[in-house]
Amino acid sequence: MAGQWTTIVAAVVDEKGAFVTIDYAARLDALLEKSEADLVAFVPGENMVYFTGLHFHLSERPILGLYGRQGLSFIIPELEVAKLEARPDLEARRFVWTDQSGYEGAFREAVAALAPAGTTCAMDGQTLRFFEWRALESAGLSSAKALDVGDLFLNMRARKAPAEIANMQRAIEISEAALAATMSWARPGMTERQIADRLSAEMVERRAQGTAFLLVLTGEKSGLPHGDTGDRVWGADEFLLIDFGARYNDYPADITRTFCYGEPTAQMRAMYDAVYGANKAAREFARAGVSCEAVDRVARDVIEAAGFGPYFIHRLGHGLGLSVHELPNIVEGNAQLLEPGMVFTIEPGIYIPGVGGVRIEDNVVVTEDGIDSLTSYPREL
Repeated sequence: MAGQWTTIVAAVVDEKGAFVTIDYAARLDALLEKSEADLVAFVPGENMVYFTGLHFHLSERPILGLYGRQGLSFIIPELEVAKLEARPDLEARRFVWTDQSGYEGAFREAVAALAPAGTTCAMDGQTLRFFEWRALESAGLSSAKALDVGDLFLNMRARKAPAEIANMQRAIEISEAALAATMSWARPGMTERQIADRLSAEMVERRAQGTAFLLVLTGEKSGLPHGDTGDRVWGADEFLLIDFGARYNDYPADITRTFCYGEPTAQMRAMYDAVYGANKAAREFARAGVSCEAVDRVARDVIEAAGFGPYFIHRLGHGLGLSVHELPNIVEGNAQLLEPGMVFTIEPGIYIPGVGGVRIEDNVVVTEDGIDSLTSYPREL
């Protein structure tokens, strides 16, 4: 029964031997209460990891988690049942289907058992797919009783628990050590892809779970905020922009640093100084109780005052968690107030066509009396 489970807590051991616990029962109970629904449905992805710790591949085979007064249940294909059996702590009921039988029968059984007439069902409309909703509807779930609570999922994930922050801090430590090793080796004449491959290998060597994001851009290509790493050769006196992050225990780092090997032009220095000043201003200003748009404005004012306003073409930052991009959204027009436990990026940038771009990105966590920067890699050019 919801709120009456014995101990639905997963213990994760980090590489230093410390136990990091996550109380999934409390998370699910809070989700159900805040949704004001009888039942909550979610699919594989970050939400399922956050609320159950389970990793399933999102594919044409539907897997649906359902949580309500009867506890946790799964509509699940037979080939994935072993993963669920490995988590007896979840005490999850199973509605199993096979490739031969199809999933429609499992949906009908689940709806009959868990969602009698009049049941309200909340779901994340941003991740639950149309064919999964149609399967629920065909099984008897009333469309009039369906609630889209996608924002609730994201807002609950926005305030990080200490275990989540610890995982991100470790991902950042791995990333920064890998970047230092890579930059002691990298030289003009190497391609973007060579530098990216070396950085990836350095992260894996330091026991990263994987790479959350990796972008290496040189010269005028650094002026593309989301360009593609390729075979362009890094030239002397050019910008080298690296946007990347390791993943550790499902949590990512997201760091950007910009380098120049040789002698930057006066324009390049002015660009860098403006971005550096904007990053610093935002880190000093951000704290609990100030709005997301106010943090964006503080950084944007610095860049505009330096004459580069038209070249800062994206928001200041975004939340960081199981997803590389989540809430809070640090952008003009977002009046949401920062709260302790929120983790987000501060990443002002200037991008001039034909010249290149500069971005300095840090990961910070809101505390009771300010922010702490989880990143510490040098920010100077």
